[in-house]
Amino acid sequence: MNNKLNAIIVEDELASREILAGYIKKYTTDVEVVALAENIEEGLKAVEKHNPDIVFLDIEMPYGNGFDLLEKVKEVNFETVFVTAYANYAIKALNSSASYYLLKPIDIDELEEAIKKIKANIKKGNGVSHTKVLLENIQIENKQLHKVVCPTMTGFDVVRVKDIIRCEANDNFTEFHLTNGSKMMICRSLKFYEEALSDMDFIRVHKSHLVNGQHIKKYIKGKGGQLIMSDDSTVSISPNKKEILLNYFNK
Repeated sequence: MNNKLNAIIVEDELASREILAGYIKKYTTDVEVVALAENIEEGLKAVEKHNPDIVFLDIEMPYGNGFDLLEKVKEVNFETVFVTAYANYAIKALNSSASYYLLKPIDIDELEEAIKKIKANIKKGNGVSHTKVLLENIQIENKQLHKVVCPTMTGFDVVRVKDIIRCEANDNFTEFHLTNGSKMMICRSLKFYEEALSDMDFIRVHKSHLVNGQHIKKYIKGKGGQLIMSDDSTVSISPNKKEILLNYFNK
């Protein structure tokens, strides 16, 4: 019985396709590459033919990009590992949806880790497709309506940005405070979300606090000052973060 995950590689550079296929064959025992494609059109045909579990997708390609391919797929029922040569290209979007990505040149340990995470997600059967969340986010202009995939101790939860009032550091974890009054302990550092949510009205006002600017109800003056949030919680502002906050409102 074949329990391997079927994979497709969509990459416009022949050498890069062959190197990645070689790495997968040599260093993984449970992934089989069933097709190679060099452009969006070939990639789409390969997806429709093979119904893969994983698509390794180069973001930058001639005549379009990897996101264009995904938007053409009728039903995204696979996970995507994005491959890019640019460390900053779309990384915030990928991080907020907890998507998997590899930076060129590909590191074998990172390849193995991405496959390990995908296998765990499929095994848990929690219904969270990071690729679907990413696509939804790309298609929504209002970033407060974007979704964030939140890894927890038991799996993943998905929340909308607008429902996050604030994020609070808790050692190497982050506690989300939500509009329904609940809290979520997320297996990511506050620094991670500071970067991932920086384009979505979130402001780091303290070493322990990241707040959603859309949920700030009141500012109280002081050396650093304080914020009253929409849930009536109080957040202290570090003196060295005060200017960042005021600049946000001046915008």
